[in-house]
Amino acid sequence: MIEPNRHHRIVRERDPIAARLDLHGLTYDAARARLDGFLLQAWHEGHRAVLVITGKGSRGTGDGTLRRAAPEWLAAPHLRSIVAGVSEAHRRHGGGGALYVALKRKARG
Repeated sequence: MIEPNRHHRIVRERDPIAARLDLHGLTYDAARARLDGFLLQAWHEGHRAVLVITGKGSRGTGDGTLRRAAPEWLAAPHLRSIVAGVSEAHRRHGGGGALYVALKRKARG
């Protein structure tokens, strides 16, 4: 979960959403690989907040495969050093079909 004040800043775009990734139409394995690469690149570029669009599923019910899997992928051990938190996006950014991902600061040096 993203810290509440930071979540509010992302929703209001005071902490800009620096990049977006749309996983619509990808297979489970392709989506996971694309998400990993996207997050690592965003972190290396110094981004602090990104939007991951999973979609809600084929019937718009919020139980799509990618929607269910994304939070688990984002909590994976190899991403713990870069992911600060994850929260459902505000309606204007995709609501239940999208996630805000807060990234940790990159160490200087």
